[in-house]
Amino acid sequence: MLKIAHLYPKQLNLYGDGGNIMALSKRLEWRGIDFLVDQIDLDDEKKIADYHLFFIGGGQDSGQELVAFDLLKRKKELSDFIEAGGAALAICGGYQLLGKSYETSDGSIMQGLGILDCETRAPSSTAKFQDRLIGNVVAELLLDIEPKTLVGFENHSGRTYLGEGAKPLAKVIKGYGNNGEDGYEGLIYKNLIGTYLHGSVLPKNPHLTDELLRRAIAFAGLELELKLLDDQIETRAHEALL
Repeated sequence: MLKIAHLYPKQLNLYGDGGNIMALSKRLEWRGIDFLVDQIDLDDEKKIADYHLFFIGGGQDSGQELVAFDLLKRKKELSDFIEAGGAALAICGGYQLLGKSYETSDGSIMQGLGILDCETRAPSSTAKFQDRLIGNVVAELLLDIEPKTLVGFENHSGRTYLGEGAKPLAKVIKGYGNNGEDGYEGLIYKNLIGTYLHGSVLPKNPHLTDELLRRAIAFAGLELELKLLDDQIETRAHEALL
């Protein structure tokens, strides 16, 4: 059985982020693969090590502050999970909190987990774009999967800057991406994908959904093959955004 953990669904669920869990679940269900989805809330005793994939969404600053303290208590288990090859998807605020630090709109700094080599800052007085980075995004995936396009919706004020050794998820064609400056979107580290794309991202990108599932299945040591599905509707949604 493939086991999926949905972290902090009450605090971090902006712009339909919960739809990512629905996409993962349905693509497993349609293939007849047994799976379990558990929610992990604040002060929950469930352990990340008992799962093969975790998802964390985005939220407002107030929700992120609540979650940040709880995440710090889980720093070692989350780090151990990722370093061991566990699969994960982190959206917007969840992506930011897994980095080194996050600067809120009022200038206060929240400590991140430091699992990802990145940091998020508020826009500087000299930034090219002073307002929030909002709109539909088209990007070119830097993963060895097809199709190469990635689509979604971004809405963030924070600017995330990758460290020298960090690998971006995609190259922006339309939109802002991580910071509106370097032309990159998201980050991939081992089997963890971080991205700013809401909307939610997985239903519109079934190829990315299946890539996450393949990585989780390999980590779980399950001998399962993801048979092809009829993705006409998903493909039409993807192409409409393109």
